[in-house]
Amino acid sequence: MITSALSRISFLVIALLALAVFASGCASHPQAPPATYTVKRGDTLYSIATRFGLDYHEIARRNRIGSDYRIAVGQVLTLGRSTSASRNAQPATPTSTAPEVLDPSPSWIWPAQGGAVSSTERPNGGRGLTISGRAGQDIKAAADGRVVYTGAGLLGYGQLVIIKHNETYLSAYGHTQALSIKEGDAVKAGQSIATMGNGPEGSPMLYFEIRVHGRPVDPLSLLPRQ
Repeated sequence: MITSALSRISFLVIALLALAVFASGCASHPQAPPATYTVKRGDTLYSIATRFGLDYHEIARRNRIGSDYRIAVGQVLTLGRSTSASRNAQPATPTSTAPEVLDPSPSWIWPAQGGAVSSTERPNGGRGLTISGRAGQDIKAAADGRVVYTGAGLLGYGQLVIIKHNETYLSAYGHTQALSIKEGDAVKAGQSIATMGNGPEGSPMLYFEIRVHGRPVDPLSLLPRQ
């Protein structure tokens, strides 16, 4: 199993994960997926799926990976069928797909107060909020949940914290410092989890996301008015 703190990512992170380089604002262009891929140190299921333009749920299903989405260095993942297999494949029989079940939305609160807020839409579909503030300002959990990731393994997010709220919702907090929690900790809404660090421009800020089944949504549609 991957034991590095940068690699132990549970659930959907996996979230969150390998979105776009936050500092550059440029979209990433998925590579053509090979038939198989060997896991390297620092990889997550989400980052691999993003790199090749695939759905990490499908990779997990194809490789019988559990709901923690944990992978190991050296593990060989099947990403897709080979060219010869594709040529010999029969057309798939259309099937109906059951809608994804949504757990109840948590009671959200703002993770930081007092600063300017701007919506940030990534060229590759990511969406979140940039919240300015003071260096060392408290960052709070936006809802009850459990910490599933802390680290700087996702380029462009600085030190990142990810909280899983239920099987549907998770939240991510980028450019943090002085963590007061660790992976596996249960947290309550409003609990201090870290302090605000500097963003890519060198000024204090928090980058905040909410994701539903791994897909980013507009946090302003869920957070209370302020």
